[in-house]
Amino acid sequence: MTDTKDIPALMADLGARAKRAAAELAFASTEAKAAALNAAAEAVLSRQQEILLANEKDMAFGREKGLSPAMLDRLRLDEGRIAEIVRGLRMVAGQPDPVGEVIAEWDMPSGLHIRRVRTPLGVIGVIYESRPNVTADAGALCLKAGNAVILRGGSESFHSSGVLHDCLVGGLRAAGLPEDAILRVPTRDRAAVSEMLAMTDTIDVIVPRGGKGLVGLVQREARVPVFAHLEGIVHVYVDKGADPKKALDVVLNAKTRRTGICGAAECLLIHRDVAATLGAELVAALVAAGVRVHADEVLAKLPGTVPATDADWGREYLDMDIAAKVVDDIDAAIAHIRIHGSGHTDAILTEDDAAAARFFERLDSAILMRNASTQFADGGEFGMGAEIGIATGKLHARGPVGAVQLTSFKYLVEGDGTTRP
Repeated sequence: MTDTKDIPALMADLGARAKRAAAELAFASTEAKAAALNAAAEAVLSRQQEILLANEKDMAFGREKGLSPAMLDRLRLDEGRIAEIVRGLRMVAGQPDPVGEVIAEWDMPSGLHIRRVRTPLGVIGVIYESRPNVTADAGALCLKAGNAVILRGGSESFHSSGVLHDCLVGGLRAAGLPEDAILRVPTRDRAAVSEMLAMTDTIDVIVPRGGKGLVGLVQREARVPVFAHLEGIVHVYVDKGADPKKALDVVLNAKTRRTGICGAAECLLIHRDVAATLGAELVAALVAAGVRVHADEVLAKLPGTVPATDADWGREYLDMDIAAKVVDDIDAAIAHIRIHGSGHTDAILTEDDAAAARFFERLDSAILMRNASTQFADGGEFGMGAEIGIATGKLHARGPVGAVQLTSFKYLVEGDGTTRP
């Protein structure tokens, strides 16, 4: 093993090994990849107590670092979350293999037969914070799409991620696939991140998954292409045509189910016609649930709220806070989201089909929802088994990045002694 103190040499070695593994993975069989993922799932299940003990070390480290309750929640594993990791691995294993899929096929008058076929991207670098489950999600999705991956988890999840990575490598070994297909940076040294961002010869794309600081750093400094979202500034607009019970259920779930994920609601917009009725009920329910409601001048009159400042519009709290504002109509809501949103996920609550259609048509967030909690902004909930992240850019991948989004394509052209005049 390369000395972990010599970071450039360490990363160069990982890059070279990943590139060799990617060349072999590109034509690995569907059966072998599924076998590796199912074996990894079994390993996670059988090593559950070891994973939990490792996670206890990580939680202690996180508390010493002064992580917020929301960040500690991201870091924490329990039996239920390990069961979700196992379910995700098995779900990805059972999905159709995107590699080799014929996207389009046609004949030309020249006699050429042309196919556009899915092919792996190559080597993917994943840089993430806190959440140890990303180790399993990213490893599984990259493998499914025939890509090698270099995982650089956060210092907080170092022990948990280490055991989960070992389970993935065990799956590769059991299936006879190259063990270097899923590599992990074995150091907490931040210099490894800087090295990854410049590995243009061996890494084909970088996926950062974490807070604004990490993602902003990657987007500013990467020389390798990036799939990323900077922030999840998620809006929920309560239209005058909203069903009160649905609105109450969805708003509470969107904000309070898990506050530290990128699909958590951060701003509540309420149509003026229902501000004094449904709007007041929603604010009261949020306050009762322990949410700090940063309210505009209309809603700030309600008990338990705090006055909003300009800084609250377009803020990602990732905590038990939400901004709340009354808007004149749906167009005012759309205008507010265009200014303050991050292009991640935005929702409308309404029974009015025309209003929903207008919201969907006039906003261009990666995910738009109607009458559903924004906490569903997740690849697993989209049927992808898991996700490697949410992409808010408009090139190549957008929204939840699953196995299909981790492929490119090539053209296969066949003739019969065909020449061009």
